Amino acid sequence: MSARAIFVMACAAALPSAASAATVQVTVHDVRNDHGRVLVALCTSAEFLRPRCAWNASAPAVNGTVRLRIDGVPPGTYAAQAFHDENGNGRLDRGIFGIPEEGMGFSRDAPMHMAPPRFADAEFAVIEPVTAVDFRLRYR
Repeated sequence: MSARAIFVMACAAALPSAASAATVQVTVHDVRNDHGRVLVALCTSAEFLRPRCAWNASAPAVNGTVRLRIDGVPPGTYAAQAFHDENGNGRLDRGIFGIPEEGMGFSRDAPMHMAPPRFADAEFAVIEPVTAVDFRLRYR
């Protein structure tokens, strides 16, 4: 085998393959109306509850259930966070004392007791080829 062929094979082996990524199918229940969009983010523990997560999707809101798909997610441990952007301004609106005015939810229906949940309460494993996660939105 030539040195060039060995080099090409070594470079290909160092690149992540398409097989090392999963599809995450997210089903969000209890959407209260068809106004705006439902936004979902898959977050690592370092990203959780921060403004930006690496994996995101959005879909038009539908009264009841919204299904979203996120492709190309590396296997690992994530938490999903979602909110219903009813007025379409791209952010979770909050009222007095920072209480969300739009519906929100977390994977594994992680509890929110006067504060957002811990990552450990919302985490789940993403495995190939497809991981399904479903949870509900809660409105105040």
